[in-house]
Amino acid sequence: MENIEIFERLIAFTTNALFVFVLAWYLITNLQWYNYSLSRVILKHHKPQWHILYFIIPFIAYYTTGKFFVIFFVFAILPSIIIWHKRLDKKLVLTWRVKRFLILVIGLTLFGNVLCTLKDICSTYGVFMPLALAYIGSHIIEKYLFMVYKKQAKSKLASMDKLQVIAITGSYGKTSIKNFVAEILSKKFKVYPTPRSINTLGGIMADINNSLAEDTEIYVCEAGARETGDIYDIATFVEPQTVVVGKVGEAHIEYFKTLDNIKATKLELMQSPRLERAFIHTSVTDEPHAKVTFFGNELSDVNAGLDGTDFTITLEDTTLKLHTDVLGSFQTMNIAVAVRIAKSFGMSDEEITNAVKELEPVEHRLQMIKAGGKLILDDGYNGNIDGMLEGVRLCSLHEGGQKVMVTPGLVESRDELNIQLINAINDVFDIVIVTGSLNAELFKKHLDVKQKVMLADKTSLTAVLANQTKSGDIILFANDAPNFI
Repeated sequence: MENIEIFERLIAFTTNALFVFVLAWYLITNLQWYNYSLSRVILKHHKPQWHILYFIIPFIAYYTTGKFFVIFFVFAILPSIIIWHKRLDKKLVLTWRVKRFLILVIGLTLFGNVLCTLKDICSTYGVFMPLALAYIGSHIIEKYLFMVYKKQAKSKLASMDKLQVIAITGSYGKTSIKNFVAEILSKKFKVYPTPRSINTLGGIMADINNSLAEDTEIYVCEAGARETGDIYDIATFVEPQTVVVGKVGEAHIEYFKTLDNIKATKLELMQSPRLERAFIHTSVTDEPHAKVTFFGNELSDVNAGLDGTDFTITLEDTTLKLHTDVLGSFQTMNIAVAVRIAKSFGMSDEEITNAVKELEPVEHRLQMIKAGGKLILDDGYNGNIDGMLEGVRLCSLHEGGQKVMVTPGLVESRDELNIQLINAINDVFDIVIVTGSLNAELFKKHLDVKQKVMLADKTSLTAVLANQTKSGDIILFANDAPNFI
């Protein structure tokens, strides 16, 4: 009889530890998606039904099914979480922050279970308590490490007294501007840009500590925001001498509520203590400022096709006729401000013209790929209405073959803009594959093409494309939003 009790206790002990770990894995995955903001995970999640299926129901079942929970866990909870995880296209990245959290969860769970077993003071092993303590403990640890890393990064920047810092923000286009500025200036200077789409204060600090070379002459930093004050924190930390505020629109409107709030947040970049010059798009403000140069109206003769883009930039002291292999008429605006910055750093018209001609297409932003006789426009990282409409227009120029689009529509935007996009799609495409459920109802109602395919997620996308497309087709991947959106 005693052996049976020991065995049952061992099963309960092990099941509890595994169950808490599974919930912790689900929790930290969602936290990583939403920049480790618990409030955003709870209140702003795009698929809140997942919380019910993978957290709330299992949690309730643990305290209501008694000794039968092990069966429910092994045959229902564990398989469902494994399947959920396998279907994700943006899986958990095991950063040191994630590892610290999971180690803390495991440690607290095992400690609590051992204590309960030895003292025989618990009828049921805890679930909520180790998760809550691990989250609080992890938050305290990360806050401490954040301050340590911030001090280290600030000290490194201070030691590079000749370093010129360029900071770039905007609703969209900031990554493209960053890349264009870095590419053009690198023809004459030693330049280092923040990699990929790193644009939070934490990401910038880590990048400075780990990757910014001591002999860098120009540091090009992208600044992003999810709430008021984010840009200000970056501006007062990196203290850029040159700032760019690109085009502003209703991207992330659900976080900022109004367009005026978005503009005010982006303009926080002007609070840099070392500000010398600022380049601001005309969509942001027209208020004159001694250090501000407005951009957006200097372009003319824009001819943007599938073979590249030709355009003219008229500046105060010169007119430049430029060509780039970069696709998209909207990119001329981003190149224009990069040209202005290059001139402010003393580059000649000839150097700038040649540098623009050699610009590389920005990865996943109307990047042209030829594969299997098909022409692919990878616009996966573009999620604004202007950019997506330009992708549609470029596809309309393709002669021969079907025109195919893969998209979830616009994310974190208004229905009216999605309907505008759908109307443009109807005029151009033969096949439209809608991924995800976010805008599925809108597309079902308004999409009018020869063939539309609705996919709950992207797990079967490759097979669908293989069956529906052939050599000579053009395929536009527009806004590659992950499955959790």
